[in-house]
Amino acid sequence: MSDVQTISVELGERSYPIVIGSGLLDGGFDLCGFVTGTDCLVVSNETVAPLYLSRVLANLKGKNIATVELPDGEVHKTVATMQTILDRLVTSRANRDTTVLALGGGVVGDIAGFAAACYMRGVAFIQVPTTLLAQVDSSVGGKTGVNHPEGKNLIGAFHQPQVVMIDTSTLNTLPDRELRAGLAEVIKYGAVCDSEFFSWLEANMQALLAKEPAALAYAIRHSCELKAEVVAADERESGRRAILNFGHTFGHAIEHCLGYGEWLHGEAVAAGMLMATELSGIDTADLMRLQSLIAAAGLPVAPPAIDSDAWLRAMGMDKKVQQKQLRFVLLKTLGESHVTSSYDESCLRRLVGAD
Repeated sequence: MSDVQTISVELGERSYPIVIGSGLLDGGFDLCGFVTGTDCLVVSNETVAPLYLSRVLANLKGKNIATVELPDGEVHKTVATMQTILDRLVTSRANRDTTVLALGGGVVGDIAGFAAACYMRGVAFIQVPTTLLAQVDSSVGGKTGVNHPEGKNLIGAFHQPQVVMIDTSTLNTLPDRELRAGLAEVIKYGAVCDSEFFSWLEANMQALLAKEPAALAYAIRHSCELKAEVVAADERESGRRAILNFGHTFGHAIEHCLGYGEWLHGEAVAAGMLMATELSGIDTADLMRLQSLIAAAGLPVAPPAIDSDAWLRAMGMDKKVQQKQLRFVLLKTLGESHVTSSYDESCLRRLVGAD
């Protein structure tokens, strides 16, 4: 087992640790200590449960454990799927001291977290992310929710976990496509707030794709450090935290217009980041560096063909919209970003094929 590293998300009385290490599911961390009551519901999916559920249950000896296994995929990130978790909580007669534990990727974490936020007006929640995307992004910060037919993540709540336990060895079973999708969110951190990290990614992309443990451990830890800092300063995304949505206005529209699951979230964000960078109007050399890094990660550098009206309609439901006006995360330069409603409308129309 590798050295265990801990990062704190500083939110006063709701502060919590992000614990990172290899082999944590094999007894390297006291997960049971974060289940405050006697009852726990473990939520996983049909892909992850056969791989890791037994290890989680072994870590929870002495607790009353119920489980629920969800279908796999973004297409199932719905109110109806969340209802199966709520039903399981009710049928197991869960009380307010129950803890919901999410074992899986971003979809499992988002749905389970939202169910925990809703059940009895909020019960405790633990994240055990098993994909790179969930480990570096969605498991940290308390965003939970489900999709609506009219837009991604439109229904949800902020509900912080008790702990995020990241066992990096779970990436050994992660398909290459899912690994690349997670790298999109890693690249995002460098692009929006850390130019030195961006340069490190340029130098180490092949090591990350090869799943070299040291490279992955550093990328995960530093991504979590950056997100923890931003979340601590702006928990509910009223200001600076919105920069972490770089590329997501375009990316969410791609996912919605294609039908959830056709492109993975990270693939859509990768193309969306390049569209947002073009809209930013920054130095061409910086744009080309980002494009080269995204291409080196094996991610899309151009969006799919989508009707321009569908583009604009989908982006109109973005959560950054204020007073019916689109707002984008744009780059000032690589490593520095801002949220603005001031952008070149003719460039936007060109990007979505409206001109």
